This record gives sequence, C-alpha cells and structure tokens, in this order.
Amino acid sequence: MVKKLLQVLRGEAVSQPPVWLMRQAGRYLPEYRALRANAPDFVQFCLNPELAVEVTLQPVRRFQLDAAILFADILLVPHALGQKLWFAEGEGPRLDPIRDASGIAALRYDAAKLAPVMQTSKGVRAALDDNAALIGFAGAPWTVATYMIEGQGGTDHENVRKLAWREPATFARLMDVLVDATSQYLIAQADAGAEALQLFESWASTVPAGLFDAAVLSPTARIVANVKAKHPKLPIIGFPRGAGGWLTRYAQATGVDGIGIDQMTDIAAVNVPARVALQGNLDPILLLQGGEAMRTEARRLVAAMRGRPFIFNLGHGVMQPTPPDHVAELVAAIRSAS
Repeated sequence: MVKKLLQVLRGEAVSQPPVWLMRQAGRYLPEYRALRANAPDFVQFCLNPELAVEVTLQPVRRFQLDAAILFADILLVPHALGQKLWFAEGEGPRLDPIRDASGIAALRYDAAKLAPVMQTSKGVRAALDDNAALIGFAGAPWTVATYMIEGQGGTDHENVRKLAWREPATFARLMDVLVDATSQYLIAQADAGAEALQLFESWASTVPAGLFDAAVLSPTARIVANVKAKHPKLPIIGFPRGAGGWLTRYAQATGVDGIGIDQMTDIAAVNVPARVALQGNLDPILLLQGGEAMRTEARRLVAAMRGRPFIFNLGHGVMQPTPPDHVAELVAAIRSAS
C-alpha cells in the first residue's frame, strides 16, 4: 500500500488529503514539555535519539496524522559546520555570527556530529505504521545563512543582505558550503529511512528580488539535484515562506515535487505544473482559536483543492499556546469534509 502523502507527492489527487502540521511536535503538547524538562540543553535534546524518536512520534500517535516529521532543528547544519550554536531560554537560537570570508573559509562539515539524527530517523521509521510517512528536513541555504550571519532570528537580515550585495563572491562561497552540507545531510536522512524531505526557506520573504535566483532558486535546485542523484524517486517539498509571486518560478526552477504555501497566499490560485503538489495553508491563528471559523476555513481549503494533489497543513507552524484539542478538532474537520 502506498502511503497517502507519497501518493500526493507523486502528483496524484486523492479523495481525502493527507494531513500533517509544521511544528506538530513541540511545546503545545504536555507530553513534549514533560520530556523537555529533563533535557535543558535544546541542541543535545535534538541529538538524543531516544528522546527525539519519542517527540517525533507523539503527535502522530495522538492525532493519527499522515506523516511524522523528524524532530531536529534547521540550525544543526551550522552546528555540524563548526559554528557555535546555543538556545537562549525564552529568546531562541544564538550563533557566533560570521561576517567575512575568513569565517566562511573556516567552516568544515562534520557529518559525525549529526549521526544521532540518522539514528532518530531509523528509530522513527521502524515505529511508524503503514499509513504514516516519515519526512526528513533541513533549512534551505538562504534561511540558514541569515542565522549564521546575523547570529539570531528576529532581525531584518541587514547583514546578510549587505554581504550578498557587496561581496557576491563571498556570499556565493557561503551558498556553496551550505548546498554541499545540506545535500549530504538530506541524503543521509534518506539513507536512514526518510520517505520524503522538506526544505524550509522560512525567510524567503526577506530576499530582495535581485538576489532571489542566487539566494533561493539556484541553491535549492542544486540541493534537489544532488539528492535526486542518490534517491531519484524520493519526493522533496520546498517551503519558500512569503515567496508569493515567485512561486511559479520556484516550482519550475527547483524541481521540487511539492510546495508549501503560507497563509498570505491564495493556494487555489497558485500556478504551478500539474505534477507539483501544493501543501498548506490554514492560518495558525485559526488553529489557536479553534471553533467554527477554523472548521469552516479548513473545509473551504479542502473543497478549493479538490481534484488537485494537495496536502493539508498550516501556513506556518503550530503556535505554542495552541490547545491540543484544537488539533484533534481540525483533523476531524478535514477528514469529515473529504
């Protein structure tokens, strides 16, 4: 039996869309918080296969979702490249910022640092039933570069944009490093049992138009080509959050099998090749609120995408204060609407 998520990523329309949610494993779940309390260092939490397997499986067990997404973090790649990474309580990730060519030249990818992620992938794959697929993931190069250069999230990405404009050769070198490291990381996840992969381009909205090809389209296309050279049938989803009018070119240029759509975009109006699955795009605020407005919008999305290859998801991740009962309510609404 072909898993429903994989059917859709092959370009098939199914009567009941598969559903999974970005950040479905996380702080909104009491069982996650119980585990997290025993692992105060978040990087080591991600790199503990026993804990990471359990966290990955928690939402699949609770909500009977159609996919598990590997519990890890997009900044594990900079960690494996030798950049100091830590998480400040209540403030998010911090890195020692890289601002020049010498800092980039010092980066060396050490796959052994991420070997625990592959153990997690194997453990999750062995535990999943025949209905749920395992999704591996990584951050896309521009998004990861923004953290590496700014040293944190929540900025306007002034420093990375300055580097890209003023020193294009240096910026290109950083993209090369990230393309190579990310490709190795994703291929290893596939070798360890991932059945699909997602590239998170969480900060696509901050890329100036004149840099979009060099920062997003070309690096993504190269990663897709590298992974497909080793795993030609493995589907890849790109999530260029905030890309808006670039989505058609993104689909054409990158070779992805599916595209995640944010809540600011009319998913039914997105113009991509018929083979490309669309994933999205309920506003996470509606999931936070729950109730009839959420159910109505979920049913509208299912109806709007009927007859097309479609994966139900959010336009971004589950928000921390979201009651788990709202997720159960959403899943029931999607399945009853199909």
